[in-house]
Amino acid sequence: MTPQTVIAMGQHALELTLLISAPMLLAALAVGLIVSVFQAATQINEMTLSFIPKLIAIFAALLISGPWLITMMTDYMRRLITSIPTMVG
Repeated sequence: MTPQTVIAMGQHALELTLLISAPMLLAALAVGLIVSVFQAATQINEMTLSFIPKLIAIFAALLISGPWLITMMTDYMRRLITSIPTMVG
């Protein structure tokens, strides 16, 4: 196995990690922004106010994007496992 293949494998793994985490992170970011604007408008400075809406948004994003996430992960693992003979020999 050459250093280029190791770097390519690591790069694909990082790209997949970013793609898989993006829906949940974007949902948390959007809800956090909305709650922050609401807190600024009403001058409520409660730190725990944003926790439950973020948790619900992350759970909803996980439910909505779940099949896509599983497909992405299984395709990556299938490609990785089928490429083992070419890496070894």
